[in-house]
Amino acid sequence: MKRAAMKLTRRLAAALVAACLGTAWSTPNVPPPPQSQPILITGATLHTVSGANIANGRMLIDKGRIVAIGDAASLATLPPNTQVVSLDGKHVYPGLISANTSLGLVEVQAVRATDDTTEVGAINPNVRALVGVNADSEIIPVTRANGILAALTVPGARNDGIIAGTSALIQMDGWNWEEMGLIPEVGLRVVLPAMRHNAALFPNLPPTALDLMQKNTQQRLKALETAFETAAAYVKARAADPAQPIDARWEAMRAVLAGARPVFIDAEDIAQIRYALGFALRFHLKLVIVGGQDAWRVAELLRERNVPVVIDGVNRLPLRRGDDIDAPFRLAARLSAAGVRYCIARGSSAFEADTERNLPYEAAAAAAYGLPRDEALKAITLYPAQILGAADRLGSLETGKLASFFVTNGDPLEIATQVERIFIQGRDVPLGDRHTALQKKYEQKYQQLKMGSR
Repeated sequence: MKRAAMKLTRRLAAALVAACLGTAWSTPNVPPPPQSQPILITGATLHTVSGANIANGRMLIDKGRIVAIGDAASLATLPPNTQVVSLDGKHVYPGLISANTSLGLVEVQAVRATDDTTEVGAINPNVRALVGVNADSEIIPVTRANGILAALTVPGARNDGIIAGTSALIQMDGWNWEEMGLIPEVGLRVVLPAMRHNAALFPNLPPTALDLMQKNTQQRLKALETAFETAAAYVKARAADPAQPIDARWEAMRAVLAGARPVFIDAEDIAQIRYALGFALRFHLKLVIVGGQDAWRVAELLRERNVPVVIDGVNRLPLRRGDDIDAPFRLAARLSAAGVRYCIARGSSAFEADTERNLPYEAAAAAAYGLPRDEALKAITLYPAQILGAADRLGSLETGKLASFFVTNGDPLEIATQVERIFIQGRDVPLGDRHTALQKKYEQKYQQLKMGSR
């Protein structure tokens, strides 16, 4: 009876939270219709990212893509019915890309009904993050209001999770997950267990507990290897006899084993990174390291094997007590100097989705610690587009790419800079979100209080 009462209490608490939050789970923003006429952007400084900046530039967009781009002398002849948008003195940047997030999969982390990040079980290669994306999330308009117009949303893993599922590249606008999906299946997420179990890290644990941790790590690694071996055997068996029963889990790994789709392996310390490199070599995988705090220690090997690193946050603590306090801040500069492909992202934890808007300031921190400013901007635009296989559509202002960009009054890496307009595939997307709605609400409140005190 007590257990039933506790379950009922938890359900009532969740229902109460849901009632209190109300519209927090459904944004009132209406996605604008597809671009219906050509648009000419003129007067602004165009930050192409892939090339030189164009002062007083002109950019023609039509049917959701960039048709032409150049200086003031360019584009003398315009298509009929072209809408001219004058942005004198402003700056235009390609949309920022968040390369590691749970955006769209979680709304209120404390309310289980709004958390769709993680599937039950340890081996879930058939899980697809895209179908779990909530297009009505209030976090999405808050995030895009700071220039983040695309994101790799990744499935989460439980404490014993190993293969979490397949991530998806989404744009920050759309009626549903079908409209938001840019690349429905980008890569398979694999989460490695902790491999540092020395007594110095856990001074208060008895040796038996450390032995259990090491045993658990070995069991999880064995399960990971067995899963890939089983998937490879399944592919061979199905090729030899198509009448073999279909297994959704191993079918989802066909593209990964063929090298057509990358494996994103969460690996922070050097032991995990070395294991990931050996694992990828053994199964002939296209590897991407996520996290990579120790990546600079094996930078030469990463460069030789052309393995990119998705830096999982810059504003964080060092991995070890003995590391330099600024080690995470200098990681991007170190990888850049070593010739390792990289991009800057933030954590994919459900706790971090609502602060994804701070992505540009992660790049700014890297710029303050040795990364050239133009490289810092590329680290959240062009480089993630290249790593995620979307460089033909996103990451820079170039002819043929999607017209997804934002307009500012200054440098987006500076906190004081304001994003003034957003275009996604040529559509002028409203900037309103829950934050601006609350701001307007309480501005009216205090105006009324001020008037009433007179």
